[in-house]
Amino acid sequence: MRLGDRNSGNFIDRTGQRGGGLGGGMSAGLFALLARFIFNKFGIVGVLILGLGYCMLSGGLGGLTGGSTSQSASSASESTLSAEELALLRGTLESTDDIWGDLFSQAGAQYREPKLIAYTSGTQTACGYGQAVMGPFYCPGDQSIYIDPEFFQQLSTRFGAPGDFAARYVIAHEVGHHVQNLEGTLGNVQRQQQRVSQSRGNQLQVGVELQADCYAGVWAAQTGAMEPGDLEEGMRAAEAIGDDTLQRQSQGRVVPESFTHGSAAQRMEALRRGLSTGNPAACNYAG
Repeated sequence: MRLGDRNSGNFIDRTGQRGGGLGGGMSAGLFALLARFIFNKFGIVGVLILGLGYCMLSGGLGGLTGGSTSQSASSASESTLSAEELALLRGTLESTDDIWGDLFSQAGAQYREPKLIAYTSGTQTACGYGQAVMGPFYCPGDQSIYIDPEFFQQLSTRFGAPGDFAARYVIAHEVGHHVQNLEGTLGNVQRQQQRVSQSRGNQLQVGVELQADCYAGVWAAQTGAMEPGDLEEGMRAAEAIGDDTLQRQSQGRVVPESFTHGSAAQRMEALRRGLSTGNPAACNYAG
């Protein structure tokens, strides 16, 4: 994907900083031990549910409140990012800012640009303490996306989804959650989840994630910067992080009622829909 030389001012590099303490009375070490235990017992889906639950309790996904987050960036000498990683993170964010800014403007609304924060292992957020084991995530409390760049290496080697577009798709998916936050979707879904069963709540969450996948496709289509092979990279990534794929790998069986992000087929279809239409209105998955 060719986005040119782009440099977002909304990128914050914390990769050279040590993680701060965990709010809410739980230490970072204890959270990491808990996350590892859940991963060993329930696989990556269990860890994702742990992270989602913690964020919700801390005013995170779908919430409106949360603690403050330091916005100071690491100096260049402290950063652990390569020039390639830095260009990918900054360039993708700048492109999503441009595309969504234009789309919001066309709809008569104003787009508030999110922050993208790169960190190592763990970091403090307005949604509580973020751990790399949770994967990339969006925190509505500070309207920021958090990514440990090591995830991109795992995406390539562990999940078999290499390529720059696969990594950009992950970032664009999290930006999709920011769009949902601005649209009021996250808050609406959280309120619905409080009134329904766990299985129905999971279905609602799947809708949120599929819409974010579709929004990622919309962004990519709107850039006009797709290259040969990008579509295949995106499809491999969407397939690799489908709930059924992850459950099959981690626990040897698939439990559809526990899905929180959607099956591989659903995620691939959502991304493809966004790519083929370039229209956010086509991404009608979330309530």
